[in-house]
Amino acid sequence: MSIFSFSGRLDHSTAGSLRRQLLSDAHFEVIPLKNLAEQLQHLPVGASVSVTASPNKSLDDTWKLAKDLLVRGFRPIPHLASRMLESRQQLDRLIKELAELGLNELFLVGGDAPSPHGPYEDSVQVLQAILELEHKLEHIGVTAYPDGHSFIETAVLSSSLRAKQEILKEAGLASHAATQMCFDPVTISRWLESERATGLEIPIHLGIPGAVERKKLLSVGARLGVGASLRYLQKNTGTLARMVMPGGYNPNKLLSPLAGDLQRLGVQGLHIFTFNQLDATVAWRNAAISSLKT
Repeated sequence: MSIFSFSGRLDHSTAGSLRRQLLSDAHFEVIPLKNLAEQLQHLPVGASVSVTASPNKSLDDTWKLAKDLLVRGFRPIPHLASRMLESRQQLDRLIKELAELGLNELFLVGGDAPSPHGPYEDSVQVLQAILELEHKLEHIGVTAYPDGHSFIETAVLSSSLRAKQEILKEAGLASHAATQMCFDPVTISRWLESERATGLEIPIHLGIPGAVERKKLLSVGARLGVGASLRYLQKNTGTLARMVMPGGYNPNKLLSPLAGDLQRLGVQGLHIFTFNQLDATVAWRNAAISSLKT
């Protein structure tokens, strides 16, 4: 039986406190692009910043931005894209550089590269390889797909997540699974209910978009594997209008329906996709926190 199989929703006050905590401790995902520099001033002091590994950039670009964020006083969490790794030697070097920087956490993804750049097909292989190296890692995040994936079958996604859960547990490392962006709370809830009922115990960080412009959100949605969620929004135009407004996306439109079940389903964090629009994203995050204060 899963440790998350107990029932019961939180009362309104307790659910509000949990949402406030999740928003306060959220990870902000950024992309190593030129437009990011002028936006960094908007990040909260000491914020946890998740640094993507884009197929249009290199892993060294991700590590370079992580170093810059560390110097600026933030807590960077670089993404390591398995299919972008060119060799075991490169993996060894990158892991050593994290230790030299005093960083003990990374986020492991498969990557969007159409074919592997080196010997690793997926993140399970890379995770096993990392644990064979000398490392100082204490926490490794992995990906989860409640909305499915554009070219990986659902059963394979579930099996891979379970494999990573067991490897991390056996290694004694702290971990979490961050979900892709998903706009339908019912899809998220059903996915988590099913996974928890069949033994998934890893903590979940819920992936939500920040105050992203509608055009940007729709243009990148398919690439990020959130096609079904975007179709949900396009069919429910009222939902799209409420969630992606000129004033910014309102996270409560997704969090409110899930609020009473977040703790029961093991949601312990938020992963905010900012698309480098940090000024608007941090503004709505702060406003959401203020609205939940008692």
